Amino acid sequence: MKKAILVSVQLPRVTKEENEASLQELSRLVHTLGYQVIGQMSQKRSSTGSATVLGEGRLKTLAEWSGGTGLVASAVIHKKSKAALKFEKNQTPEEESESNSEEAEHPEEESSDQAPKELAEVIIFDCDLSPSQLRNLESATGATVLDRTGVIIEIFSRHARTKAARLQVEIARLTYIAPRLRETGGGEDRQGGGVGGKGAGETSLELDRRHIRDRIKELKQELSSIENEHLVRRSRRSKEITVALVGYTNAGKSSLMRAMTGSEVLVADKLFATLDTTVRPVFPETQPKILLSDTVGFIKKLPHDLVASFKSTLDEALHASLLLFVVDASDVTFRQQLEVTQSVLGEVGATEVPRLLILNKSDRLTAEQIESLKAEFPEGFLLSTRNKEDLKRLREKLISFFESDMVEDEIFIPFTQKGAIGEMRHQMRVLEETYNEQGTRFKVRSSAENLARLKKKFSL
Repeated sequence: MKKAILVSVQLPRVTKEENEASLQELSRLVHTLGYQVIGQMSQKRSSTGSATVLGEGRLKTLAEWSGGTGLVASAVIHKKSKAALKFEKNQTPEEESESNSEEAEHPEEESSDQAPKELAEVIIFDCDLSPSQLRNLESATGATVLDRTGVIIEIFSRHARTKAARLQVEIARLTYIAPRLRETGGGEDRQGGGVGGKGAGETSLELDRRHIRDRIKELKQELSSIENEHLVRRSRRSKEITVALVGYTNAGKSSLMRAMTGSEVLVADKLFATLDTTVRPVFPETQPKILLSDTVGFIKKLPHDLVASFKSTLDEALHASLLLFVVDASDVTFRQQLEVTQSVLGEVGATEVPRLLILNKSDRLTAEQIESLKAEFPEGFLLSTRNKEDLKRLREKLISFFESDMVEDEIFIPFTQKGAIGEMRHQMRVLEETYNEQGTRFKVRSSAENLARLKKKFSL
């Protein structure tokens, strides 16, 4: 298991509590990736735009934790003029100490460090790093450096199971690495041009980038054909009642999906265990049928490329009849997680879909915490997926929600009319039925739209 150090840069607009929560989340991401966190470093900075993100002192400390030199090897060796060399040679010790004290007058950080007892192999920053920053940090620390986006994309790569998910992740991964090729060794000419010198020959970097652009184009075309299949399936379900589970990663959506439908969906205490949309009917089956869909989880600072790649998956939420916002009520940061969920859904235009807040994992709460949440979220639904009574109440809640807009009517179906009874039972709730020699009279509860459609189709 690789040893990792987490580095957090606290910006002025971010509170200490928010920074600590983000660092804890990064720790869980790294654990999901299979690395062991052996140390942490935090630093206050005005921005993350410097060449090494960290200040000089913290960079040297970080290098000591990973066995590096603390110095950034220059990509280009600049020759110094004779005057500059003479100035350096003649500079007095007093002048040098004056220069150093000037730097010390402007402290850049208030650190809260957790030094490791062994050298780290990987250093992970809780922010996005530019290609040059990655190169500079790896040069100074002698370790592999990852940023938050790189970690999330790697987790997605490992957890993608269906073809669509693998294509979506591959597009995001290639988009991420394309601008970083320069810093990973590309750049030599493939061929010369002209006589005795460089000309219009294509460099390794240019060729690699062209290959990536071509590959992304191929992947998008392949994904488009799969999305068309998804559209066909979704159109078949357009007349069905659908409920989409949305929320932060590891909030318990898959556990709720399994408990409500009896399906064998993957349940794991890991971030992003579910990347593929699963659609199953609520069990015991309701009349009309209610379909439940599990979706990819969200996370703070979710890379935009991944949001774009998984747009087809998130479209399940956009076309749902109801959204269940699932939160882990035992997590003190669930309010911030709820904001992230709302923000991501806003990006795909799912802000107008009706929603119900599910305060999950209530079995981990005290009686006082439960009463406090009931007062704060009077419309919220407290439950534990381990409590059968809670699941039964949620099932009844869903039925009553959809029946609130339904109307009651009577339909007479002759025995000679084939197919009408099956379609009616599939789309409507039968309250009463009586028979005579010509056919059956049903008293049903359904949406006005489904009633009109059935009568028109079978001329009832």
